Amino acid sequence: MFNYFIIKISRYLGVTLILLTILASCKNQSKKEASEHKYTNALINETSPYLLQHAHNPVDWRAWSQDALDEAKEQNKLVLVSIGYSSCHWCHVMEEETFENDSIAQLMNANFVNIKVDREERPDVDQIYMTAVQLMKGNGGWPLNVITLPNGKPLYGGTYHTKEQWKKVLTEISRLYNEDPEKAAQYSDMVAKGIQEVNLIAPSDDFTQLNKEVIFNSIRNWKPLWDEVWGGDTREEKFMLPSNLDFLIDYALLAKDEAALEHVERTLDKIALGGIYDHIGGGFFRYSTDSKWKVPHFEKMLYDNAQALSLYSKAYQVFKKPLYKEVILGTIEFLEREMKNPEGGYYAALDADSEGEEGKFYVWTVPELKLILANDFELFAAYYTIEEQAVWEKENYVLHRLMDDTQFLEEHPISKSALENLKIKWKTKLMKARAKRIRPRTDDKILTSWNALLMNGYLKAYTALGTGTLLDNSEGILQFVLANSYQNEQLGHSYKKDSKHIDAFLEDYSLLANAALNLYSATLNTQHLTLAQELTRTAQQKFNDQSSGMYTYNEGDKLIAKLIKTDDGVIPSSNAIMAHNLFQLGHMLYNKDDLEKSKTMVSSMVGVSQETPYSYAKWNSLLLNMSYPFYEVAVVGENAESVIKNMGANHVPNILLVGSTTESNLPLFEGRFSEDGTFIYVCQDNTCKLPVKTVEEALHILDPPKTYARTQTLDFNGFN
Repeated sequence: MFNYFIIKISRYLGVTLILLTILASCKNQSKKEASEHKYTNALINETSPYLLQHAHNPVDWRAWSQDALDEAKEQNKLVLVSIGYSSCHWCHVMEEETFENDSIAQLMNANFVNIKVDREERPDVDQIYMTAVQLMKGNGGWPLNVITLPNGKPLYGGTYHTKEQWKKVLTEISRLYNEDPEKAAQYSDMVAKGIQEVNLIAPSDDFTQLNKEVIFNSIRNWKPLWDEVWGGDTREEKFMLPSNLDFLIDYALLAKDEAALEHVERTLDKIALGGIYDHIGGGFFRYSTDSKWKVPHFEKMLYDNAQALSLYSKAYQVFKKPLYKEVILGTIEFLEREMKNPEGGYYAALDADSEGEEGKFYVWTVPELKLILANDFELFAAYYTIEEQAVWEKENYVLHRLMDDTQFLEEHPISKSALENLKIKWKTKLMKARAKRIRPRTDDKILTSWNALLMNGYLKAYTALGTGTLLDNSEGILQFVLANSYQNEQLGHSYKKDSKHIDAFLEDYSLLANAALNLYSATLNTQHLTLAQELTRTAQQKFNDQSSGMYTYNEGDKLIAKLIKTDDGVIPSSNAIMAHNLFQLGHMLYNKDDLEKSKTMVSSMVGVSQETPYSYAKWNSLLLNMSYPFYEVAVVGENAESVIKNMGANHVPNILLVGSTTESNLPLFEGRFSEDGTFIYVCQDNTCKLPVKTVEEALHILDPPKTYARTQTLDFNGFN
């Protein structure tokens, strides 16, 4: 029946529909600036930049709402759900070609209730229908266009369509629905059931499987996919996927797997040198369109840069490479200059388009560079690979490097200090020239979950560099979120002045709680610990799913299927983050229920985390905590904060680092405060070693092989 319906649709369409994958390039189209518009629809009342971009289409769009769905049921109309985001290139191509066409709009308005969704505002709706399209087509991407029955169950799904293709889809789906509604209902029920089955999780309390062998199996299955030349996994397009590399760093240090550590270093080097990093303005683009990290899709997303900041800060602690510090500082400069709201939150994204061209704001031609750099051009060209075989499109070049500074200095007669001065000079000149260009548009909504990721990014940069303003930045984000998106222990998902309230999702609660826990560790401020507890308990009440032992992504049952997110995407699994939070709270507060819940959740994921470890790295990170010795390090005394800061500068996996400068009844501190000095307690399984006074002594107790330096020789673990 499934195939029958697809075949029938295809027969009537008579064409092969172009379905782009999730890796479709994404950027924005300049909004019309005419003072008057021929058409205005209900989206004019929204605040989402993406929805507002469609407010003057002739299509009678409205935002996702129960009223719109009820109207479809009352009129017995099919529902057309079109999902995208402000920096999505093909979303805007389809708008210009199709949704701005009067005849297409007439067809849509006559036969459908038309709903536009900003996937960043409603990730739950996006994930439900993305799953549907992946089931129907095998892949998905944006724009995501789904036609559903009045009850919301999918009847047809696809991505980008030309105007002609879309007209045929609309005509034939509408006709088939009217001619054979029973068949349409049977098919949509089948798809809805498939969505539900994707979200089925079998709970497990078999804690015996929480062992190192599971980790080893995951790595064995993953290593053959590693690109041993360019880093990352062997794919034509590459995403950074910081959660994967973050896990591999800790795994490599704990298991003493030199090959894994080399893979991480190679990947980080290639990303930092490649065109996916903006060498002039700082910050990372979304992903690379090639396997060499050379040519990106040029949108800049907050979640990418937040996680990259965390990753490179951690890597700098481990490898001590100047290149990584350069990336950290460049990314921070970009975030502060271009992504920060004056009130303290950070915007969602920068578009890739300007003046209707992808990447135009960021790329350079040889004549431009010669005019700007004059006599410096030749050395600049050598440094940033401006050579004939590296040209991109329309004689434009994407700046990227093939070697680090040490290698470059070996091949060119210039001193290190002279090169550093030249780099500053070059960037200053090119930033001045770039400032004269038309900027890409900014998606200025402020998403709670993405800002929580940035809180962690600034915290990790603070621990790596010791710069106090970075800690201030993290606390500033929290204050913004609490002031604008948190009332009566209820969290909001997105903030923009005068915007409608959107209830937070599990992603928001879990990531903000995680950031609050990390902020507590860095500042010793128990208010942050209290907040983390509040957020976690509220999330447990709102999203608990008893049948799976997990937590649903959204609250309630208003969508066509239950949504339980367990795999990592570009953002780590919200269930995995919840499990991490419960594990930390369990150790901080000696809460056995939290620890057991965390273990139960990880036990349920052991099978898939071994089969496809690259999609479940956040779970495997927690499994490292459970399968290798895990230490609670409690610093108690007047100088606890400075000791915490000094100790945090060393990356040591599998420790919980907390402190108190006063008497405290928290389990880790109770009865341990002394006015005679500051003491470090290293504990494991509720048993503590005798206290020590210096960071060096504490690190020695924690086992020296866990720390890493280039002068060390690490043993192989036997299965490289």
